[in-house]
Amino acid sequence: MSLPLPPVLIVDDEKNMRASLKSILTDEGYDVRAVESAEEGICALEKDEFFMVITDARLGGMTGYEFLGHVRKRWAHTPILMITAYATPKLAAEAIKNGAMDYLAKPFAPEELLLAIGRCAERYRLIQENASLRAKAVEPYKLEEIIGESAKMHDLKNLIQTVAPTNATVLILGESGTGKELIAGALHSMSARKNKNYIRINCAAIPEALLESELFGHEKGAFTGALKQKLGRVEEADGGTIFLDEIGDMSRPLQAKLLRFLEDGTFTRVGGNEELRVDVRLIAATNRDIIDAIRENHFREDLYHRLNVVQFRPAPLRERSNDVLLLADNFLRHFNAAMKKTVVSLSSIARQKLLSHHWPGNVRELRNVIERAVILETTREIQPSNLPDFQLETRLRKAEAPKASVSTGNSSLDDLMNDYEREIINKTLEQSRFNLSRTAEQLKISRHALRYRMQRLNIVGASDEDTNITEKDQG
Repeated sequence: MSLPLPPVLIVDDEKNMRASLKSILTDEGYDVRAVESAEEGICALEKDEFFMVITDARLGGMTGYEFLGHVRKRWAHTPILMITAYATPKLAAEAIKNGAMDYLAKPFAPEELLLAIGRCAERYRLIQENASLRAKAVEPYKLEEIIGESAKMHDLKNLIQTVAPTNATVLILGESGTGKELIAGALHSMSARKNKNYIRINCAAIPEALLESELFGHEKGAFTGALKQKLGRVEEADGGTIFLDEIGDMSRPLQAKLLRFLEDGTFTRVGGNEELRVDVRLIAATNRDIIDAIRENHFREDLYHRLNVVQFRPAPLRERSNDVLLLADNFLRHFNAAMKKTVVSLSSIARQKLLSHHWPGNVRELRNVIERAVILETTREIQPSNLPDFQLETRLRKAEAPKASVSTGNSSLDDLMNDYEREIINKTLEQSRFNLSRTAEQLKISRHALRYRMQRLNIVGASDEDTNITEKDQG
């Protein structure tokens, strides 16, 4: 399904000429709107989109030349074809000088008219295609942009590579900041649809009353303010991929319409009766507990099963602590180059401080932390004083962090116990300012036992002496 052309606007005060032009264009498949004055033409342009305007030079009231100047000021990119029975080289030059795309003298052959209109139609399609290509140029995400060497990240990347070439509908479930949008982008960029549009909609960012119109489009007059027909994002995504982020915030009535769309690719614009069809791959994501949403009657169970052909569950950052420093170094290189700074590394205590945090905001929070540190740092090595104290962040999910680990169905009991033990030791180290003796005393174990557990859990950075993190530094 290619995007349809908007109508042609004909402005002519002769009824027979309007009818003749409309007949010629309609027979060629063009949508046509005809008015008898320049004033009506301006009103039409204010309400609807046209891919070109055809106007007579002599009109009652405002002349065609005056109309031409008015249109060029307000709709500079709309091509205008001027026709007249009083053609002279001087008038033709004046028309072209004032911005007319072409100039035809009456009587003219229909082929001349259709040739000029065809050029404008091709121009419009090229402009739309270029806009689409520019949109796609900033959209794609590559698999390489998903940073991580932990076992969970290797499994995630392998699943992306397996699923991407298919047309399977995908549901991505995970906490905010875990990279759901990166996964969706990688699935599109590695698919056979990669050269088509990749359209993203954040369902939580658009008012409920407007979301259906944004998704499926609307007809002129469908509601107050619908002054012209609007194509939906599913039409823009035809042949490509549409990513619905935060789908858990979509209203139940709209969920029913989305369910129908998923079944056969058909939909109807708001206020319309025509059934349309597109070929779109749908990827959806939410950070809500989808099962709780179903139990509370906020989300349709049948829609969940329709979306859940392939499910991705990106792990929260606290469950892949080995990736924290890898990500931190990657963000450090990025912001160091972007800000033209000379910060080349993180100090050992800064690294330990990052490792001891449980990251309720996940990768997004880590990215912001490193950006802040690069802005503040004046040496070549990020110091712990330029990292946040994490006091507020620690309160966000402190009580539920162990619960979140337990909910991961693919982890063994040993992995869950190790994660829990690592979290307790890291928190105690942070509270003890990374002093080994005080940490062991607080945990009521010997220093030797603590060292053994830290080696087994790959925890580094503590010492038998106080570190240089002071209360002032932590602020």
